Amino acid sequence: MKRTAIKRRPLADTVLQTLEPEAKEYRESYGVDRLYLVVSTTGRKRWEVRYKKPATDRWAWMGIGGYPDTTAKRARQEAQRIAELVADGIDPVEFRRGAQVHPFKEVIEAWYQDKVDKGRAEKTLKGIRYWRDNDALPALGSKPIDKITRGDCAKLQAAIEERGAYNTAEKSRTWLNQIFGRAIAMGHTENNPASNLTDIAAHPPKEQRYPHLVEKDLPEFLRALADSPSKMIVRTAAWMVVRTASRPGMVRWAEWDEIEGDVWRVPGQKMKMRRDHVVPLPRQVLENLKALRPMTGRSRYLFPGEGAKSPVISDMAINTAFSRIGYRGRMTGHGSRHTAKTLLSEHGWPAQWTEAQLAHTPKGMEGIYNQAAYLENRRRMMQWYSDYLDALAGGTTDGDSSPVPGVSNETAAPTL
Repeated sequence: MKRTAIKRRPLADTVLQTLEPEAKEYRESYGVDRLYLVVSTTGRKRWEVRYKKPATDRWAWMGIGGYPDTTAKRARQEAQRIAELVADGIDPVEFRRGAQVHPFKEVIEAWYQDKVDKGRAEKTLKGIRYWRDNDALPALGSKPIDKITRGDCAKLQAAIEERGAYNTAEKSRTWLNQIFGRAIAMGHTENNPASNLTDIAAHPPKEQRYPHLVEKDLPEFLRALADSPSKMIVRTAAWMVVRTASRPGMVRWAEWDEIEGDVWRVPGQKMKMRRDHVVPLPRQVLENLKALRPMTGRSRYLFPGEGAKSPVISDMAINTAFSRIGYRGRMTGHGSRHTAKTLLSEHGWPAQWTEAQLAHTPKGMEGIYNQAAYLENRRRMMQWYSDYLDALAGGTTDGDSSPVPGVSNETAAPTL
């Protein structure tokens, strides 16, 4: 039978049996599964499958047996198995040779699970998942780990930078190096193609510090916040951020069980540096929480959100509260930490106390960090700070920001 006489596909057994040779060897599509029957010039027939090599994304051929020894049914089954291997990022030819293939998506999942098992913060894991699903897997997921090139990694980085996500690009470099480092240790590959990505990284625009206020700007801001139209829950959270210089995310996720007397004990899993932290609560914050308890005391959280999908107020709630009183772009929740640090320093409070309050670990002290560092000193400092804010709002201070003489680690804190 001449192949020009073929009327339909998939090819029937009678067609397979009677196809005639030609002057040159040719392939005839079986009709499904990228399966082809090859007919040689001598009339011998064999099956081949066309597939894309995961490592290069180029088309290739793979022989799967002669005909009629390998029936059409068996050839289709083998073609489907090859398609499944390719979908998993495995080159079927290398698989046949017995080479152990580890697709990138398999390696990244193992790396991610290691992060989960080590107790990384949910916020960190969420960021990793977003990068994994939207950047890494679409670019590299189907490729065997040992076939990924420096060019592949460079393209991934460039794609992230092109959308202006320079912080994500920096994290991507870190995570890729961890993934390939782990793969090398596991014997899945011998090289790390992400090792020099920093050398070709784009320079991000100059980073803008969190907008914050200096002392002379505080009286008007504090009076406006006191008259804020925001709901009580958000307003109380905003005041807690301002008066304690705590990270907004910490405050949003604060739990009633963490409040013990006049201190707030934040467990390490909520902290950026994964260490327990103790925050002394000024009298004004305690009064606010006392007023808040009848409203949210039955909730796990001080500042619950609305609905099951929002256990706490949103990450924009506090900044929105500041925006509603006219301080959009001038003051943020995180900026209040800069404000506190600056004001306390200008009034002579020791850096060790302010750094401990901000949950910062000075260089050289990482190994001896104490969750209750300078607690009594910080208690007096933050009560002074909260009282001073009230004085600024009430106009009962001249706003002199000169340091108070005689203050050191050992001396008493300044009083209003």
